[in-house]
Amino acid sequence: MLPVTAPDRSSPVDGPVAVLANPSAARGRHRDLLPDLVRRLSAAGRPVRLLAAGTAAEAEAACHAALAGGAGALVAVGGDGTVHRALQAVAGTAVPFGVVPAGTGNDFAADTGAPADPSAAADAIAVALRADRTRPVDLARLTGADGTTRWFGAVLAAGFDAVVNERANRMRWPRGPRRYDLAILVELARLRPRRYTLRLDGVPHEVDAVLVAVGNCASYGGGMRVCPAADPTDGLLDVVVGGRFDRRTLLRVKPRIYRGTHVGHPLVRSYRARTVELSAEGITTYADGERGLDLPLTATAVPAALHLLR
Repeated sequence: MLPVTAPDRSSPVDGPVAVLANPSAARGRHRDLLPDLVRRLSAAGRPVRLLAAGTAAEAEAACHAALAGGAGALVAVGGDGTVHRALQAVAGTAVPFGVVPAGTGNDFAADTGAPADPSAAADAIAVALRADRTRPVDLARLTGADGTTRWFGAVLAAGFDAVVNERANRMRWPRGPRRYDLAILVELARLRPRRYTLRLDGVPHEVDAVLVAVGNCASYGGGMRVCPAADPTDGLLDVVVGGRFDRRTLLRVKPRIYRGTHVGHPLVRSYRARTVELSAEGITTYADGERGLDLPLTATAVPAALHLLR
């Protein structure tokens, strides 16, 4: 099967730099840095325009509007959720994209080589803009059963972690991190393997599994290397499947994901494919930590879908 390539849509070479910033990322830890980050980005010699958005949907719409209005580059200041929203507009275009990691989880930024310090990342983007320098990075395109399409940059979670996120998002109490902790306890009590059907480049696999992740990059959840061999420049997606774990085994394996050593467990299988068709009953996926599409869906590696400012 030939790789799916992204369409080449040109962008204004000297257009303004649109900046999508999430002031509440990392619980507002970097909010006061935003004026300085804008100043650093403006060192590229282009106008810098902050995009106004109060919700995730508004953020996505603002990015689309900025590109339609002639933005010459798009920069996301925040965590993986902010990056995810920006990717929906910039994926498959020639508009250069930069990431200033300023969130709780900065997995896409880390796995694609962005400086960990926000100020250093903004300086690096400005230098790349002045030099008109980008490097191509792959993305994954999701297609739902109803034809809906979405993009993700890091990891798609379609197992226990997705189920926990979905439960936590439905809960109204408690607030803050304790809600997620409670969701874990509830779902651990209900833990059972689910039957998944995968088609990897057309080859069918039936598996009973607790963990299922599709990675364009290696990490999710703030440094958990769930797909440790994933490379966002190889034109492939890594699929990691954790099989019939019971509660005790899952609790023992889970800490190993931070080091990526869980793939050595006898119940874990790893695959690579350009196209991943995935189905199971009752699963809503999470992509880059954001609520995604319901299964079934198809994930396709799209080489060079993003022009990253580096």
